[in-house]
Amino acid sequence: MTEEKAAQLAAAREKAAEANLGNNHSSKINRLMNETLKRILIQNEGLRARTISEALVTKAEEGDVSAIKEVFDRIDGKVVQENKISGDADAPLLIQVVTGIDDNY
Repeated sequence: MTEEKAAQLAAAREKAAEANLGNNHSSKINRLMNETLKRILIQNEGLRARTISEALVTKAEEGDVSAIKEVFDRIDGKVVQENKISGDADAPLLIQVVTGIDDNY
């Protein structure tokens, strides 16, 4: 291997390490898991996916809150919580925490 190729390889490895801080194989592993699950779920004309979906809906119908949340997250997408802070840049910021607990208790 030439010095130029070795330098290019070292630079590429350094760049990859910066992009994947902590776990250099996370995106590869996630892709592999997703592809494997998709292959399993579409076997037999999607029978497994249908069975799992029906079980999830049944749990939701029985009142399982986490199942209800999952069904709605899959249908409508996850609820996005938006926080906006505004005010005068020269005035102090007043933060009020509302807990629902009576302060006079």
